[in-house]
Formats: sequence, structure tokens, C-alpha cells
Amino acid sequence: MHRDKIFKLAKGFRGRAKNCIRVARERVEKSLQYAFRDRKAKKREMRSLWITRITAGSRQYGVKYSQLMHGLKQENIQVNRKMLSELAMNEPYSFKALVDQVRFMRGGGSSSSGSAQAAAAAAAN
Repeated sequence: MHRDKIFKLAKGFRGRAKNCIRVARERVEKSLQYAFRDRKAKKREMRSLWITRITAGSRQYGVKYSQLMHGLKQENIQVNRKMLSELAMNEPYSFKALVDQVRFMRGGGSSSSGSAQAAAAAAAN
């Protein structure tokens, strides 16, 4: 790479890594290696985060993550983990409908926590 491009990429580095070409070149090369590696790692980390959110959402309704995913696959409901985690966080009723669909097809009937919530609301009124 040309010197100007190296220094442009080294902008913001500390010490001689920003103004000494030899040190800057080494630091820039290493930073590009880190960037390449971490673009891959970011995808793994996001998938892990989505799975954690789905697990938390499904446990609220008494279904394990593995049972939920297996049931969705059996029902041919093709919703990816990213969208499931968004539903679990932002659209709890839609997520509950998916969980109930899986539970119904497994022979579990309606959700027990839903009826408990309805009973609590009736008692409050």
C-alpha cells in the first residue's frame, strides 16, 4: 500500500503507530486482520444473542427452546432466529401465538400461563 493510504488507515492510532510508516504499516495490517476475523465472529455472536432471546421468550410460556424450534420445523413455520427474537422482544402476543401453535400440535392444549393471566385479570376486575 502507498504511504498516504497507510497513514489514512492509521488515523486515530496511538503513539508511533500513527506517524511512523514502518510501525503504522504493521499496525494497519494487523487491524485489517482483526477486522476480517471479527466480521465472522459478529455473525456468531448475533446468532447466540438471538437464541438467548428466543429461549427467554419461550420459557415464559413453558416451552424449551429446542422444543419450540423442533415444533416450528414440524409445522413448516419458516421464521428465522432473528425474526423470532424480534417477535419475542417486541411482539409478545405474536410470539405467544407461535408458541401456542407448537404446543397445540404437540398435544399440550392452550398455554397455562395465559389462563393464569386471564384469571388474575378477572380477579382484579
